[in-house]
This record gives sequence, structure tokens and C-alpha cells, in this order.
Amino acid sequence: MFAIMRASRTPSSPSTPSTPSAPTAPSAPPLDRAPAPAATRRALLGVGLAAAGTAALSACTGSGGSAHGGHGGPHGPSASGAPAPQGFVAPDGPEVAAAEAARGKGPVRAVRLTATAAALDLGAGRTVRSWAYGGELPGKEVRVTAGDTLALTLANHLPQATSLHWHGLALRNDMDGVPGLTQRDIAPGTEFTYRFAVPHPGTYWFHPHSGTQQDRGLYAPLIVEDPKEPLAYDAEWVVVLDDWLDGVDGSTPDAVLAELSRGMGGGHAGHSGGHGGGHEGHAAGGGDSGDGTAGTGGAGGHAGHGPAASPASPAPAGSGGPSRMMMGATSDLLGGDAGDVAYPYYLVNGRTAEAPAEFRAKPGDRVRLRIVNAGGDTAFRVALGGHRMTVTHTDGFPVRPVETGALLIGMGERYDVLVTAGDGVFPLVAAAEGKKAAALAVLRTGRGAAPAASVRPKELAGPVLDAARLKAAEPVALAARKPDRTVRIRLTGGMARYDWAFDGRPYTPDQRHPVKAGERVRLVFTNATEMWHPLHLHGHTFALGGPGGPRKDTAVILPGETLTADFDADNPGLWMLHCHNVYHAEAGMMTVLGYRR
Repeated sequence: MFAIMRASRTPSSPSTPSTPSAPTAPSAPPLDRAPAPAATRRALLGVGLAAAGTAALSACTGSGGSAHGGHGGPHGPSASGAPAPQGFVAPDGPEVAAAEAARGKGPVRAVRLTATAAALDLGAGRTVRSWAYGGELPGKEVRVTAGDTLALTLANHLPQATSLHWHGLALRNDMDGVPGLTQRDIAPGTEFTYRFAVPHPGTYWFHPHSGTQQDRGLYAPLIVEDPKEPLAYDAEWVVVLDDWLDGVDGSTPDAVLAELSRGMGGGHAGHSGGHGGGHEGHAAGGGDSGDGTAGTGGAGGHAGHGPAASPASPAPAGSGGPSRMMMGATSDLLGGDAGDVAYPYYLVNGRTAEAPAEFRAKPGDRVRLRIVNAGGDTAFRVALGGHRMTVTHTDGFPVRPVETGALLIGMGERYDVLVTAGDGVFPLVAAAEGKKAAALAVLRTGRGAAPAASVRPKELAGPVLDAARLKAAEPVALAARKPDRTVRIRLTGGMARYDWAFDGRPYTPDQRHPVKAGERVRLVFTNATEMWHPLHLHGHTFALGGPGGPRKDTAVILPGETLTADFDADNPGLWMLHCHNVYHAEAGMMTVLGYRR
């Protein structure tokens, strides 16, 4: 098991909190020229719950004026027609309201955000048609202070329903943004206000929890400032990493999911029964040290891009765009197979390596990087050429400082690091681990030409920091305590049938792993698959490896390994637990922790 750390600072200006204003009617959703989205497991299950006509979540009008009416609760029949389990805390229940009241009421920060189809400039003459927040990639950061109340109104101008999940925040359950479980979908042409207290400082982000939408351009950083910030630094750089395919040669995330779901043999003959499912041929070919020496591009044959682990195949029958199934991507750091998807581009702050985003500072400046991996299927090995990084936080919570030249970041993870800027022009490289490609940004403190897209700092080939070397800072360390409850979960499935799941059971919204408020809960994950997985728990942070371990909400488990995570059950509701590989989650690797009444 290992930890991944990240730090960053976005070049785009933050979304400035505004004073509350009256809601405006959204314009008609613009037409997206991409192929129509496939019906995913999550979308179908959410529709089933909404169609059941269950009791609506209680109205809670935010400062933007949008009520929660129309976002149904999860208390009626499930998509399968079976009654949802009774005896659990409801997302809009009194226990949730009491927990929110205990967080206090701080100043309200009102923000408006629009999800819309847009033409996105990736740099070097590459423009793609996708979906984004405000037509920008990444979306503009939202910045608040711990203790504030955030009231963000999302207007949906997309051609399909959407949602917003606040990744890493311990917020009220009915604002967690999981359609079919904690709310109803936000329908096209409507809007919804997420209103909640923001309790903890740190680096977070937000994205949809609706099908494969996160693997389009729908993501943005959320920075929660500490009113008693203990770190001293001169500048801050928010760095958002991504793997990109939407709108390239006709590709969409939904088409990729459809291709993967057919399995390695082209057919989907049922589930593997939880014994790995087989990756025969998926990792064929030589391994990769992760330094990305083969170039900056991926599959797809775009000019100026080197080959990925395997070039894209001809388009599979009945799909749009070339095949995006990854072949031959391996990494020792990830325990073998590095990923499922061959992306044509890898991005830092929405830009390709040929036209990198640039951050300016002064020589000698102490710079705080807040790094977010918003990718769908890619771990990144990150290094800043000519510099050592001091890791100060992971997933929003402080750790005992550790110095490193490189760090590994799984999907959904965040790391904060401090660097003392040298004099000159320096490459910040995020190598797509095992995929023989990389993303690039530039730190500029003086004159000089920007580094070439093919640059690979020597730090990438040195030791890579992992979770085993991280310890929680004393003020946030989980106190030693015997677990009251142990929840054991086995990761199952494989590429042969693309039947990723927990305990051999694909996700349905009526699943519950029961916990009780006040318990110390130990999660024990056993990875019976031949693939690594970034596991994410909503609404809580856990101590990785038990008390004393770093506080995280997302952690990587390698093939054949066991991961232990302890947390205090102090935030009542129904909380998702899932793999943060977009395609594994949509295949069924999700479940629910439910608080008993």
C-alpha cells in the first residue's frame, strides 16, 4: 500500500464569492455534437429511483434561491423494484440536520456555476468539443475559508442530467451529490443550490457523480483556506492533472466505457465471480519505469505525439472514434497493470505539453503547490526539475513534513508541497505512470526558453514518495482506539469481462454496510484483482494503516494487497465508497456505508 501526495495552484482566477442574488432561468441547453451518451449503470439506477416517486428531500433553499424540491430521497423502491433497506439514517433526516447545526453557521459565500457544452482550447492548435464549468478547463477554482457556509448554485445547460460531488469534504449528507442515493439528478435546463458548512481547511475539488461525466471537462478545484494558516509561503500554485480523450477523433467517455464493457474477448459472458477476471494480454509487452521517456503523446496518432504503450486500434464495431483500450501499460509502482484507457493527451491545468501552462514567481520564493489528480484512469508521477519538494498535506490534512524529489498521485488524491524556487525556467512534469507519456507545466522565475515537451527531470528516476513514509501531523492524528466494528470488503473483477465490483456484487443503490454514530470503524480491503485501485470514501477522512497514519479520503491499493483504514463514524447519512477509476466505478465497483438510526 502506498500514499500519494499532491500540491498545486491554478493559473485561472478563482470564482469570486458573490452576494446572494435572485435566481435566473437557465437558457436552453446547447447542443453537443458529440455522440449521445450511453446509459451507464449509475444513470440507469438513478433513473429507477427517481421514477419510483419516492419522498422528496426536505426543501432547503440556498442563498441563490434554488430549492431542493425535485431531488428525491432514496427511501422508496430501488431500481430493481425491491424496497430500499429500512432503519438507516436518511440523507435529509434529523440526524443529518443536527450534525450540520453542530458545525456552526459562518459567513455565506454564494457562487453561481454553469455546466455547459463548450469548445476547449488545449493548446498548440488543438480544440475539442466537450462539457465544462463556465466553458473553462479546469473550471475556475472556488475559494472559501474554513467555517464558511458555501451556497453554490449549479445551472445545468447540458443535454443530460448532472450533479456535483464535493470530493473530500465532510459535509451534510444531502449535499454530497450522488443521484439516486442522496439527491435526484439536476435535469437539463434546471438548477440546484448546494448549501453546506465547510468545516476543514485543505485542498479539495468537485466533479459530477453522474455516469462518466467526470472524464469530460467537468471538474474544478475547491480551496478551503485556514484562518490560522501555520505555513509561511510567498506564492501558491494550484496544479490540476488530467488525462484527456473527449472530443478527440470522435471519442467520448461513454463510448470508451461501452468498449471496455465488452471485455477483452469482445463479449461479456457474465461475472468472474471475484477471482480477478483475468488480464491476459492486457499487460502484454515490456514494462515502464514511469519516467515517460517515449514522448508526451498517447494513442491516437496525433502530430507531435509519441506512441503510448500501444497505439490506438481501428474503431471497434458500433462505436465512435478509435479503440481506446490500453495494451502493454505496466508499472512496478502500481503492481503491474497501469491502466485500462489509452488517452491521446495528458494535461496540466487544461494544457498539453506542447503549449504548457506557466506559473511565475521570484527566485527564492517559497511556493506552495496544491496538486489535484482529476484524471479518470491515470496515476501520475510528479517532479519539479531542479527542486526538492517538502510534502506538507495529503487530501487536505497536514502530515509530518517529508522531503522528496518525486511523488505518485492516484486519481482523486491531492497533495500539498512546498518548494523554494530557483532562478530560471523549470519543468513541472507529471508522467502518466506506466503509459509512456507525460503532462507538463512551467515554473518561471527568470529568463530562458520554455523546456521541450519531451523533457524528463532526473528527479522522476529517483525515489518516489509513498504512504508508508507519511504520518499524520500531531493535531490531526486519529487517537488510538480499538475498533468497534470491522467492515471487510474484497475487490473483485477483471478486464476479461470488465466486471469490477466489491465482493462480486455490482453496485445497486440499496446496498448497505451498516455503521453506527460514535463507532470507531475499521475498513479492511483485500484486492483480489490484478489491477490497482484508488479507493474513495465520501463524507469522512480515515487514518491510512490505522491511528498515526496520514488522514486521507482516497488511497491506492495494489494487486494482491490488503489496505486498512480507520475512521470515526461522526457524520450520519448514506455514504458512497468506490473505486475512483471512472470506468471501474461505472462497471460496478461502488457500495454504500449506511448509518443505522
